[in-house]
Amino acid sequence: MTVTIEESRRLTGANIYFDGTGAALEAVGADIPESVVADWAGLVRIARSRLHWPDGAIVTRRHASGVSLAFEAPLDQLITATEVNEWALTRAAQNRAAADLPDDIIDMADREADVRLVELVGVATSQGLPVHFDDEFFTAGEGHLSQQWPADQLPTVAVMNAAQTGRVPKVVITGSNGKTTTTRALAAILSMTGKRTGYSSTDGIVVDGDVVEDGDFSGPMGLRSVLRNPSVEVAILETARGGLLRRGLATQDADVAVVTNVSADHFGEYGVHALEHLLEVKLLVHKSLRPDGTLVVNAGDEFLASRAAEIPGQNLAWFARSLSTARERGLPACGVQDGRMIIATVDGDIDLGETVAMPIGLQNKAPYNLENLAAAALSAHLLGVDAAGISAGLLSFGRNKNDNLGRLQYWTINGAHVLLDYAHNPDGMQSLLNVASQFRGDGRMGLVLEQAGNRTDEDIAALAVAAAVAKPDHVWLKDIGSTYLRGRAEGEVIGILRQALLDAGMEHSQMTVVTDIEELMSSALAWAGEGDVLVLPVHQPEDREVAIAMLDGLAA
Repeated sequence: MTVTIEESRRLTGANIYFDGTGAALEAVGADIPESVVADWAGLVRIARSRLHWPDGAIVTRRHASGVSLAFEAPLDQLITATEVNEWALTRAAQNRAAADLPDDIIDMADREADVRLVELVGVATSQGLPVHFDDEFFTAGEGHLSQQWPADQLPTVAVMNAAQTGRVPKVVITGSNGKTTTTRALAAILSMTGKRTGYSSTDGIVVDGDVVEDGDFSGPMGLRSVLRNPSVEVAILETARGGLLRRGLATQDADVAVVTNVSADHFGEYGVHALEHLLEVKLLVHKSLRPDGTLVVNAGDEFLASRAAEIPGQNLAWFARSLSTARERGLPACGVQDGRMIIATVDGDIDLGETVAMPIGLQNKAPYNLENLAAAALSAHLLGVDAAGISAGLLSFGRNKNDNLGRLQYWTINGAHVLLDYAHNPDGMQSLLNVASQFRGDGRMGLVLEQAGNRTDEDIAALAVAAAVAKPDHVWLKDIGSTYLRGRAEGEVIGILRQALLDAGMEHSQMTVVTDIEELMSSALAWAGEGDVLVLPVHQPEDREVAIAMLDGLAA
């Protein structure tokens, strides 16, 4: 039978399958027989025995596009483990279950084996010392308490133990929407304490206010870069779905882990086809916590909150737009009450100030940003920041446009209201358009629609449906760029978006197809007049830079 091999990958930390290291693989194909899956797992067992690897979990999951198989393997044998997984599936699909492990895989295992690495990690773990290693470096400790060696020049245990090393306070942040804003807001609060703060996010790596690297660093590479920076005293680590599924968790002793929300997005990748599966991925961050760490959860997301409450023995804290919603789940809690941001604790309430004075709330027109601030404030409280420091951060964050680039930025251009945001899924789009509607009045609404190609047709159409609910007067449709087409033909995503808008009742005359960001901005700004609202969900960083520069120039 024909089976397509996809997403063969190393699992370098705790993951949705098990808590150790290993390998995972997606077998894509309709109606893969159980006999093939059983033979696949059986061949993995044979290979592990032949390579003298310890027994461990072998997990198979059947899903809409095929079957996933993941198995535990030694931390110094993960590349070999991916080869074992591919070999086992290929042989099983060919009904050749009885087989000897190829010599080239045995030789690969011999070459990859690293006894010293295993020893160093074992000693560090027993001492409670965090270590971070990859193909380039081995790092003992974190931030200003770290020491690093090239991967091919590992220290002895004695040298590692003699180094001045230790851990730094850490917060891991995930969710479908609001991750980056929450990360940046928490960094702004922590900066008030005088601690040198480093964070990784979808938009780059920032240390002590300086951009170290631009780009998407919401995966393990970004996390390690922050934790290896010798000036970092406290770390905030945005952790996206893709990194969790590709590699698993990259840290296991965080003080706080935040889940902002969970909504339908990115279905169809890595065997994730339903909200239930995505929720499992997001809640994986609870495994990143140290034993006394706290999981901070959005109490207003019923599905997420209910599942988080079921995690055995987990310390929980709650945030929501409304303090009463958060408080109902338990204490500590944070949210808005009578126009003020409040942290509720067993020792009483902490008043952090009027939300109307918090810039990224847009004078309370953006409740989802107040929700992000609540998550950041509660996290800071759990890290020991006092009320004055938290309040100062909330009241200053967003006064400078560079504080939260690309997330709900606002301009007035020739009397038109212009909102630029990242809204990349239906929930994010709905929240953005709810804000835009408060500026609309009797004016018109213009909207940009673009989407990456690594979504299903249904998910791409759902973004347009969410947009159509707001009844925009005009929509500009744009391909997001070749890097983000992710295997789709040019114009294919636009076609799906356009058809969904037509099905929702819009006319062809209300749509304009544009090919680049300058054309888009020129057309949209020429269209918008006094009292109109222009909504720009721009995803591609390069396009966003162009759009912001044009808007800043016109506003000036």
